[in-house]
Amino acid sequence: MAQKKVEPQNPQFNINVNPENARILFTDTIFMNTNEDGVVLDIAQKVGRTNQMQIVSRIGMSREHAKKFIKKLSELLALTEGQKQTGNKN
Repeated sequence: MAQKKVEPQNPQFNINVNPENARILFTDTIFMNTNEDGVVLDIAQKVGRTNQMQIVSRIGMSREHAKKFIKKLSELLALTEGQKQTGNKN
C-alpha cells in the first residue's frame, strides 16, 4: 500500500512588510463586481463630509480564491469575536 503525503493545514510563512510601501488603507465602502471569471473589489473611502468616494485600492481574484477568502475571513471573525484590538478577551 502506497503512502500518501499529507500537507500541513496551516503552513507557516515568513512575511516581510515594508511599512513605507505597504501602508494600511482604511475603507468604509467596498464595491464588488463579479463575472464567470472572477471578482474585483474596489476599496473606497468617503471623502470628508461629502457624498463622494475615492477608490484607494483595487483587488482582483478568481472566483475560487474569493470563496476561500470568504471562508477564512468568516473563520477569523468568528474566532476573534468579542476580543479587543490587543487580543485580550472582554
